[in-house]
Amino acid sequence: MTAQPFLPFALPDIDEAEITEVVDSLRSGWVTTGPKTKRFEADFAEFMGGNCEAISVNSATAGLHLALEAIGISAGDEVITTPYTFTATAEVIRYLGAHPVFVDLDPNTFNIDPSKIEDAITPKTKAIIPVHFAGLACDMTNILAIARKHKLKVVEDAAHALPTRYQGKLIGALDSDVTVFSFYATKTITTGEGGMIVTRDPIIAARCKVMRLHGISRDAFDRYTSNKSSWHYEVVAPGFKYNLTDLASSLGIHQLKKAIRFQKRRQEMAETYTKALADLPILTPPNAPLGDTHAWHLYVLRLKPDVTIARDHFMEEMLKRGIGCSVHFIPLHLHPYWRDTYDLKSEDFPYALSTYKQAISLPLYTKMTDADQTRVISTIREILE
Repeated sequence: MTAQPFLPFALPDIDEAEITEVVDSLRSGWVTTGPKTKRFEADFAEFMGGNCEAISVNSATAGLHLALEAIGISAGDEVITTPYTFTATAEVIRYLGAHPVFVDLDPNTFNIDPSKIEDAITPKTKAIIPVHFAGLACDMTNILAIARKHKLKVVEDAAHALPTRYQGKLIGALDSDVTVFSFYATKTITTGEGGMIVTRDPIIAARCKVMRLHGISRDAFDRYTSNKSSWHYEVVAPGFKYNLTDLASSLGIHQLKKAIRFQKRRQEMAETYTKALADLPILTPPNAPLGDTHAWHLYVLRLKPDVTIARDHFMEEMLKRGIGCSVHFIPLHLHPYWRDTYDLKSEDFPYALSTYKQAISLPLYTKMTDADQTRVISTIREILE
């Protein structure tokens, strides 16, 4: 019997439209930040409903860093977030000499538990970073109410959340200060590497634009296409090198057009998983409440405590059968840097810990065929039964 080909955990969904746009950029001579990037930013702002600024960056990590810097986070400040996230969410806080304060998750949604946030607020607290895990929106009504009550800024980590909707509104169109999206290779749309900052605050937008490219008052595209003398610029701050290229933006222009179609396909696949696995000793992930939209960046199931096979052994068995799975996430308080720097114990965040010990992320991407998904389902059943 011939072994089946390996089924990866994720693959980008790219076709001739993206390839043609990239080739056009190569032929144009604009391979760094230029007209395609401007177009992608304009398209993204329109997608978000207008009345906002969309500022492209070379990663969501860069976007979060710029956002925190722009809202004034500085040394000694505290920023509340979840330990159930990728390290980038917290590391950007440390870039500025500030400190993350972790709050446990809601075990039903895997998102930060708003009921625990106020207990974590101190006079040093300046902001909250909610993370929309897997593409399911956080309880933004309560989070924003807490922020207003305590005069805190809110920066949404929406790396998983395009095109997530909360109470009918797109994430990126709420009343938070800044929202940051990711276009990494595995995300719901991709530019290979890249991200987007969305804000309705012109002061924050202006600061992010300046700090995105070395603190220069005019970016390269403006200088090299201006009718005025192009050599002159001013450095007004010690900025960073976080700009997105036209090659990456060429992908983004067409990926964005497919974002809604991609979400619908992911939704269908998530529903197929949930229905097909319902009778097994697992916990399937929550769907979005009525009126909301789950982006389904991830499909994370959990093995029930009474399952005889350990999670790590289950992962090994899936891999032996040629199926790539992953774990999202190893909670930050279990990693040496965060554990040792802040003297954290594994039991400090019990829901994050228990969720992690049970969690398995299944392959879920739009290039998967129905046959691919059937294979994943039948393999899970074979291992568990």
